[in-house]
Amino acid sequence: MLTSSLCVWLPAVALIIWLYLILAHGRFWQSAPQLPPATPQERPGVDIIVPARDEAHTIAAVIASLLAQDYAGPFRVILVDDNSTDGTAQLAGSAAKLTVLRGASRPAGWSGKLWALSQGVEASTAPLLLFADADIVHDPRHLSSLVARLQLPPVQMASEMVLLNCASLAERALVPAFVYFFQLLYPFARVNDPGSSVAAASGGTVLIRRAALERIGGLASIRGALIDDVTLAKAVKQLGPIYLGHSGLATSIRPYPHFADIYRLIARTAFTQLRHSGLILALTLLGLALVWLVPISAAVLTRGWPRLAGLGGYLLAAVSYLPTLRRYRLSPAYALLLPLIAVFYMTATVGSALAYWFGGGASWKGRAYGTGH
Repeated sequence: MLTSSLCVWLPAVALIIWLYLILAHGRFWQSAPQLPPATPQERPGVDIIVPARDEAHTIAAVIASLLAQDYAGPFRVILVDDNSTDGTAQLAGSAAKLTVLRGASRPAGWSGKLWALSQGVEASTAPLLLFADADIVHDPRHLSSLVARLQLPPVQMASEMVLLNCASLAERALVPAFVYFFQLLYPFARVNDPGSSVAAASGGTVLIRRAALERIGGLASIRGALIDDVTLAKAVKQLGPIYLGHSGLATSIRPYPHFADIYRLIARTAFTQLRHSGLILALTLLGLALVWLVPISAAVLTRGWPRLAGLGGYLLAAVSYLPTLRRYRLSPAYALLLPLIAVFYMTATVGSALAYWFGGGASWKGRAYGTGH
């Protein structure tokens, strides 16, 4: 049995933290808001910019869905082929509203995605820009709904957490948790509150006013950012309100069939999120252990009020996960696995740090973006 005074009081501290998170942390657990289908009052021109590097498996469906938008205003799709080696540009097809650009070599200091997007912006003329990932398919009503949300109430930028692929066992176990942890880190209600300093975006779909992008200095002002969506949101929110919500009108079709695939996805930028700081990493791991591991440990290994406190914290965490599981139409039983899921994410975070310190750095699509040396 756990007998030390520290182990006796830790469950109570964890319970207090969970009470705060549930009651006063931006209602993160609600998994809301969701962008509703809507028709905009005004219909300005939109240029949809799709950066793509080796997206042969998804690009045809993505471009077809974008060209099929029922938006009544003028729009076109600009595909920036970022030096693909798998025939991505050819598979995108051809259409009057589709422009395909062959991306130039990436200059030093730029992340690959931002460099591709910047070339699309340079070739665009519309007052609104939609940055759309090359693995997301769109309902025909999506563009109209995004433009409507940008207009009323007016915001500088609107982005969405699209529905992620959730078919394999690995995806069912870990992908909803990715969304849940993002909501916990950046409560959407606080992002959407003009009086809050919290800013975030989800890079799969970002609709931004050209004027706002120009006022922050364009994409060049954040050119080296690996977590580009959040960095962009922080810059734009200094100009005015932004919107972040969930989408029922856009879905990622990128599969993550194996646990290793999701591990690599997390490890790619986890240590970047911690600003490459060993101290922040250590504090983060301690905090995660307190929130996720102490409650279940106390519920199993202690007696009396420490056990009750641990059980209370564990159940609050599980209940807070249920709205996200409902969004993905998964069994509530997955909520009971949150401590194990947290261990997976903690392990990937440590792996991200080790890769940085030992020279691997962050990498994506065959590119490395910095090392610990």
